[in-house]
Amino acid sequence: MKKAEFIALGISEELAAKAEKASLEELKGYVEKSKHDEVVEENKTLKTSVSDRDRQLETLKASAGDNEELKRQIETMKQQNTDQEKAYKAELAQLRLDNAIENALTASGAKNSKAVKALLDVSKVKLGEDGKLSGWDEQIKAIQKSDGYLFNAKQQTFKGFQPGASGDVKPGTNVDMSKMTYEELAAYMENNPDAQ
Repeated sequence: MKKAEFIALGISEELAAKAEKASLEELKGYVEKSKHDEVVEENKTLKTSVSDRDRQLETLKASAGDNEELKRQIETMKQQNTDQEKAYKAELAQLRLDNAIENALTASGAKNSKAVKALLDVSKVKLGEDGKLSGWDEQIKAIQKSDGYLFNAKQQTFKGFQPGASGDVKPGTNVDMSKMTYEELAAYMENNPDAQ
């Protein structure tokens, strides 16, 4: 968590700085779930490819009799391997796009990512080389405007006494408004609408 988030929870600024440092220390070496999923999927695909190619080599060794037949099999296997590589790259690109969309939905405050994703035209969203989504901002802003209930509301800030916060005026004390300047009186009345 960031220092500002700790302060928003009512922790003093000094403790918030210490808590932020401890939080960052705890998260060292942490890998995002989306990155982990990509590596696991890539590893699984690579293992499958290696075992397929090993099987192809064994088949090739067994049929090494006729030279023309061997050349034809090699060409067939090359084509199959090229097709597998294209399919793998397309699958990996789709996985990265899906993970980027999920992260963007979380960042936008979506309560139910599946519901919001159903309202998106995912075919118009592209993942750039820099890892940023293009065609995303316009769509998500339109959905936030039309279906705002699907997103978490922005945190409201409340005026008045906050537990743990220091201030000049303590609850239960009388304030002498006759000694205040006009600006001080206006600020006090704005912050304390129930004051008399």
